[in-house]
Amino acid sequence: MNEDLTRDTAPHQQPLHEATERLAKVVHEGGRTMPEERPLLVCKPKKIESWRIFKIMSEFVEGFDLIRRYGLAITFFGSARALPGDSSYTDAEALAGRLAKKGFAVITGGSSGIMQAANQGAFEAGGVSVGLNISLPDAQRYNPYLTEKFSFDHFFVRKVMLTYASEVYIYFPGGFGTLDEFFEIITLVQTGKIHRVPIILFGKKYWEPLLGFIEETIYKEHAAINKEDMTLYTLVDSVDEAYEYIVANVTC
Repeated sequence: MNEDLTRDTAPHQQPLHEATERLAKVVHEGGRTMPEERPLLVCKPKKIESWRIFKIMSEFVEGFDLIRRYGLAITFFGSARALPGDSSYTDAEALAGRLAKKGFAVITGGSSGIMQAANQGAFEAGGVSVGLNISLPDAQRYNPYLTEKFSFDHFFVRKVMLTYASEVYIYFPGGFGTLDEFFEIITLVQTGKIHRVPIILFGKKYWEPLLGFIEETIYKEHAAINKEDMTLYTLVDSVDEAYEYIVANVTC
């Protein structure tokens, strides 16, 4: 069966029923053969491992089943290293609490830092607080402020869930992961892969250097984006400003 999957016939060239049958076989085989200890994929596989396809599909199904339950939601992104008492932590906690009282489900990566701050704000306000975590070799723990949680083995599945979970996305100062998630969202909106939604950058001191680079280098010097692409996101600098913008611009 695995040898069949290595044929170089493109899926879109096959009759739909044949592709469906092959997928069904892979899923069945994957569920039967998934090992208890799942080895990391460290290089291009020499053959298709059916259990990996099964695990990826099951994560998508469970993830979509979870996020569909929340009609109005906001996803918070930001550094996992922010500590209670930091200004960004305090602001994320306060904003999440106000939005939870307004009826928003608060969704994060479920771990520490800004994620914990947002979950804490929502949880203590009596709202919905969801954590979509990732399984890592060095265990990434859930924060204690979650009303629902789910852990993914695959970063890309988790990113899809975080991307499609909400009606608004807010980015606090963070590291590579935060920047990756920001650029992914604006690329999806820019290319029409998802509907335009409010994308908010919180903290002028942190974000203005990057936005200056986008305008001066990417747009003006290299003409690599259009002028209107720089309207896909909004910069705010306070909890009040963020809250008012979100309430005024979320139309769902």
